Amino acid sequence: MRDILFVDDEPNVLDGLRRMLYPFHGEWRMKFATSGAEALQSLAANPCDVIVADMRMPGMTGSELLSKVARQYPQVVRIVLSGMCDQEFTVICTASAHQYLAKPCDARTLQAAVNRALGLRTMLADSPLKTFISQLRSLPSLPAAYMQLLEAVHDPEVHVRRLGRIMSRDIAMTAKVLHLANSPLFGLRRTILDPGEACAYLGVDTIKALVLSLAVFSQFNQTGLSHFSVGGLETHSFQTGVLAKRISQFEQLPRSSIDEAFLGGLLHDVGKLVLVTNYPREYDGCVASSEETGEPVTEAERQAFGITHAEAGMYLLRLWELPDVIAETAALHHRPRESVSTGFGPLAAVHIADALQYENGSQLPLHLDMEYLTALQVVQKLPDWRALKRLPADGAKQ
Repeated sequence: MRDILFVDDEPNVLDGLRRMLYPFHGEWRMKFATSGAEALQSLAANPCDVIVADMRMPGMTGSELLSKVARQYPQVVRIVLSGMCDQEFTVICTASAHQYLAKPCDARTLQAAVNRALGLRTMLADSPLKTFISQLRSLPSLPAAYMQLLEAVHDPEVHVRRLGRIMSRDIAMTAKVLHLANSPLFGLRRTILDPGEACAYLGVDTIKALVLSLAVFSQFNQTGLSHFSVGGLETHSFQTGVLAKRISQFEQLPRSSIDEAFLGGLLHDVGKLVLVTNYPREYDGCVASSEETGEPVTEAERQAFGITHAEAGMYLLRLWELPDVIAETAALHHRPRESVSTGFGPLAAVHIADALQYENGSQLPLHLDMEYLTALQVVQKLPDWRALKRLPADGAKQ
């Protein structure tokens, strides 16, 4: 039985939640609070497993409440249920919530979000992963440039030029972002030479994702490895992110899900950096073994470390407090059927994009889970997704 605390300053909303979620009373013990202060009192008396809070509340906003919960009760899963517009609440919630959902939200969607968050927490408690984590010597850090951008976009009056100035403080980072912005993959109709223009044309969420991804890869200095290539991994990750974004657009997902697919694709293999940073020779041996036997590298990883790069990546992204949707793409991009999510979403887009990047000729992609795609009733779209991979950007704004 899980304890779930719902917080909203409108009693009618809480009453609606009570009625909507009544079918789950056998698996959830639900409590309700009408303010942040009341919620903190409830947690002090009886900590819960999950807190679901609205954003706009008088006295203490949902963001302020969840920040306090993160400090005082880090084990509690934090979810936002808000009527704020997608981009606004996505930005605000990134630093304080594991997951965010838009009102109106049906019972099954809320249930899936809660179960996803709890499932990731269960994975973190898994004995092999805990053992591996306890032995880690270092981890990639959350880049300062990304944190500065994240702080800046909290200001509703922020201008893209200011974001460009923040990015331009790191000359190497700016050069990389502008190089990617002008690549055919983004298909812009004009050459972009200024960071502020890049923010305006590509969008703040795309720029944030690029800054985060590029900064993560720049932290790794590859020396003496004959089989693992950080450059190859960075290229694969970027191509996967772009293709996942195209697939999400093709499937007409909401804007927030398209952005999540892009970031999830960029970071889906970040666990490989965790492994190779701490055990470079051992991980190079895993890649060599995979090349020699033809088996997936995950098999060699599990034999060597007891876990795979998927679990390591999920741990890092949760440590950085990125949304659970992003952590889930890292954890389950090879085995999406284990997700509690229903329907076609960012995980499906990243899984397909990742598999298509490894496609050999006309053969079926080795890593593509056809049972999963059959369950989603989208198998017939495989030729369309292949075309998206082959199609050079034609000037359409991504």
